[in-house]
Amino acid sequence: MQHVAVIMDGNGRWAQKRHLPRLMGHRAGAEALDRVMHACKAAGIKYLTVYAFSTENWKRSEEEVGGLMKLLSTYIHTKEKELVANGVRFRVVGRRTDLSEKLRGEIAALEEKTAAGDFTLIVALSYGGRDEIVRAAAKWAAAGGEPTEAAFAAFLDTAGIPDPDLIIRTSGEQRTSNFLLWQSAYAEYYFTDTLWPDFDQAEFDKALESYAKRERRMGGRLK
Repeated sequence: MQHVAVIMDGNGRWAQKRHLPRLMGHRAGAEALDRVMHACKAAGIKYLTVYAFSTENWKRSEEEVGGLMKLLSTYIHTKEKELVANGVRFRVVGRRTDLSEKLRGEIAALEEKTAAGDFTLIVALSYGGRDEIVRAAAKWAAAGGEPTEAAFAAFLDTAGIPDPDLIIRTSGEQRTSNFLLWQSAYAEYYFTDTLWPDFDQAEFDKALESYAKRERRMGGRLK
């Protein structure tokens, strides 16, 4: 397995259960991200994609959206040295034009500084699977692209990244929520009731154990 993707769901409910502001749930979720990133590296997985903020999340309150963007900016500044030291390549996919100029600059700087990493953390930010496909289709058409899947995929935000083998969704919800629609065609899914801030090594191991029992036929048939 090369690539694990996570729909990080349940931060708000985690905070609500503890009578805390929603932003505290998002901060706890950032700690869970660190745990899972280290677990992936220990397991020999080379790519981790996390659904941090969807194109639909802009509908949330100004306070929550602003807090999330500030949290991301803080993460970039506080984790830079750690990411570089641990060989983590940072990459963002999504509609960057939605982000502030300051945040876009911070993202670009961290991507450049971590470009040599041998493990890739992909953060889906202002991301929607349908939006990504529409944007890719426009670029593909403008370039006079060949009518092949491979040619089209080269215009996706995730160009050069292998499709996810396993997609994990936390908090008990069982839907894809517009996440990696093209890339997930043959991914295995693992759903857990665990809220994202509570997701730890033991929960990650359960997901890997479940994946190990699957038979990935890719549309074919086992002999």
